[in-house]
Amino acid sequence: MHKNIPRYPVYMLIILPPSETKAHGGTGQPLDFSQLSFPQLHATRQEIAAELQSLPVDEAMEVLKLSEKLRGEAESNQGLFTTPTMPAVLRYTGVLFDALDAPSLPTWDRLAIGDALFGVLRASDPIPHYRLSGGSKLGGRTMKSRWGKQITQALEGVDELIVDLRSGTYQQLGRVKDAVTVRVESLQDDGSRKVVSHFNKHFKGLLARELALSPADAYSAADVAAIARAAGMTVEEPGPGSSELTLVVKR
Repeated sequence: MHKNIPRYPVYMLIILPPSETKAHGGTGQPLDFSQLSFPQLHATRQEIAAELQSLPVDEAMEVLKLSEKLRGEAESNQGLFTTPTMPAVLRYTGVLFDALDAPSLPTWDRLAIGDALFGVLRASDPIPHYRLSGGSKLGGRTMKSRWGKQITQALEGVDELIVDLRSGTYQQLGRVKDAVTVRVESLQDDGSRKVVSHFNKHFKGLLARELALSPADAYSAADVAAIARAAGMTVEEPGPGSSELTLVVKR
């Protein structure tokens, strides 16, 4: 198990998006909601998890819009309460989490993940394998309607500066008014800019890694930009009334 020992100030919470793809297995005890951060979200977590677990596989495939080759993903939901767990930041896989390379970080204290089933998790929270996306409807209800203002309220109670790297779907589940957000733009050969789509997660993963590793603390968008620049990244600060940074990359 990763030793999540703070090595420096942690006044910054970086919220990552989840991923559809997840690692299987784990060595932790089955899901125990009392072991998860943000206990004010437990009731809704339990409600969603119970409904998800009880769905027959064929119905789950329809609800989750899964093809037959992903049948195993729907089947995994039936083991939500019985299969092994692992830290959330290791459960999620894919482009962003490859770039983050969480196992090599000395601490995960600055990392969190926004999620449809659990709302928001600290990186070390132990979770099982499951499948549910932010755009899914469960029992005819959207995830946004199920969560209401709960995620927003939970994050408003956080002391740290929030750097919100979630995608739009997951930001809608619980927006944070004063959070620092990041837009990724690619600098073209002719000097023009293009919003990065395919590699967006990759660059956000690299940024999250640098923020997690930094010995410097952050209290504002300007501080976040300074940490990124110290790591060799090109970052433009927001204009008046905005907290959105622009990460400029060369492709």
